[in-house]
Amino acid sequence: MVLAKHCPKEEIVCIFCELINNIDVYPLNDSKSGIVLHLNQSPMKILIFFLASTFFATYSFGQSAFKRNDVYFEAGGNGLFSSINYERQLTSQPGLGVRIGLGFYSENAFYLTIPTGVNYLFKLKNDNSFIDAGLGATWTRKNGGLLDIDEPNGENFMNFVPSIGYRKHTANDVMWRISLAPVANKYGLVPWLGLSLGKRF
Repeated sequence: MVLAKHCPKEEIVCIFCELINNIDVYPLNDSKSGIVLHLNQSPMKILIFFLASTFFATYSFGQSAFKRNDVYFEAGGNGLFSSINYERQLTSQPGLGVRIGLGFYSENAFYLTIPTGVNYLFKLKNDNSFIDAGLGATWTRKNGGLLDIDEPNGENFMNFVPSIGYRKHTANDVMWRISLAPVANKYGLVPWLGLSLGKRF
């Protein structure tokens, strides 16, 4: 069965039309049921056709692919006062993710913080908007640096930070988020907020 009769002047489209003209479609009850391509075109034309098809398919996929990496600054939240974080989505669509960062907190002393955690993105009606629910653990070092483990004035303790918030991905791959993120540690439970802004890639 001929599917195309006329051919535009552009060469690649011409090749496409010629190839289409050489496709026969048979009904399912026919002994030849299926689709048959008669390769009577030159190998060069067939190669150009398939290279062009691969290019356009790859381009289209790249335009719509979900970006799984985020680098962002967070005020408050898991880093306590402020932090720089990297987040990686573990699935090909918004869902389960993990994060790690480096931050600090200061109140009568300097505290180094290393926030880690897992989160899950629940899609809202707008595909670029999510409910971001997470659970974090933040290692904290008082009066010392990251490598000052034996510093006598240092003190290490863990903070546990559950969080829930609203997250938005913009058309230019910017991510922003606002979260409720209470902090629980050996000193008690403190209500806390987190504001995040970063770039997706």
